[in-house]
Amino acid sequence: MKRLLLATALSLLTAGSALAQTVVLVRHAEKADQSSDPVLSVAGQARAQALAATLADSHPAAILVTPLQRTGLTAAPTAQAHSVTPEAIPLAGGVEGHVAAVAAKVRSYPADATVVVVGHSNTIPQIARALGYADAADMQECEFDRLTTLHLMPEGAHGEVSRYGAPANCP
Repeated sequence: MKRLLLATALSLLTAGSALAQTVVLVRHAEKADQSSDPVLSVAGQARAQALAATLADSHPAAILVTPLQRTGLTAAPTAQAHSVTPEAIPLAGGVEGHVAAVAAKVRSYPADATVVVVGHSNTIPQIARALGYADAADMQECEFDRLTTLHLMPEGAHGEVSRYGAPANCP
């Protein structure tokens, strides 16, 4: 019995050291117009649904958005599917301040949590870099289909880029 307990304890310790926080980073979906705070277009609404389908098995502990409606509307189907209330991180302090606030908030979650971040083309790559993923490429203004998944581990961040929903119309 003592050996069984010892083996169980060792396996739990080993499993605990392999925990990786998962961070999913996406840009908001397509906008209906060029106003300062637009809603999503029909294509954007379809992309928001595609994001929810893509993340169906992810079980996010948190969803972080900006105060602008296009990020909240992009996150809404995923939030509803997982009964998570999105948290708006203020845009205070310019891009640098917002990026720092998002990175700090992500790091505040447990090591085994999944956190979804919906931002903008000028913030998502910078958030990835702030979380330790140095290979994060800048985004084109037309790029709505990039999904970056980071695994934050004590030894560093590992990332992978994939696409979701309809292909973006980028040259």
